[in-house]
Amino acid sequence: MSNRIALYPGTFDPVHYGHLNLMMRAADIFTQLVVGVYEHRLPTKSIIFPVEERIQMIQEALGDVPNITVRRYSDMTVKFAREVGAKVIVRGLRVFSDFEFEFRIALANKRLDPDIETINLITDEAHTFLSGSTVREIASLGGDVSSMVPPNVARALYARFDGRHGDEPNRPVPLRD
Repeated sequence: MSNRIALYPGTFDPVHYGHLNLMMRAADIFTQLVVGVYEHRLPTKSIIFPVEERIQMIQEALGDVPNITVRRYSDMTVKFAREVGAKVIVRGLRVFSDFEFEFRIALANKRLDPDIETINLITDEAHTFLSGSTVREIASLGGDVSSMVPPNVARALYARFDGRHGDEPNRPVPLRD
C-alpha cells in the first residue's frame, strides 16, 4: 500500500465523539492522518478554547493512535494539506443540510489545488445531532455533555463555564448580560 496521508481539518471547539469517530475511521483508511486544528486569525465564529488546549484535548481523547498526529494551522486548508503532504482532505457529513456547505468548500479547494481530493465520511447515526455549537450551548447552560464528549473535554467545558473543576453536570451557571 502506498503512503497515503489525509488531513482532517476543523476547529474542534470542542472535540466531540462525532469528530473522534471520524478520526478513527479515517485512520483506518489512510496510512497517516493529520488532524489540523484551525487557529482563527480573525474568528468568524465564537471560539472558547485556545488552540493549544484544543490540541491537548484531542491528543488526550485519542490516546496513542500511531498513525494520527495533531497539528495547528492558521492558513488556507489546501496550503496546509500541501505542507503536510496530504493528497486528501477528509470532511464529515452529519445531515443533508451539511452537503451544500461541504460541496462548495470541496469545489473551492479543488479550484485552489486540483491535486488534492476531498472525501466526505458520513457520521455514525448516533452522532448526527452533535456539533461543537450544540455541545457548547448545553455545557454553558449546565447540561450534561458526558455522552457527547470524552471525560477530559467535559471537565474542561464545565470548568470553562462555571470556573470550577469537576465532573458533575447540571450545576447552576451564572447568568450573563
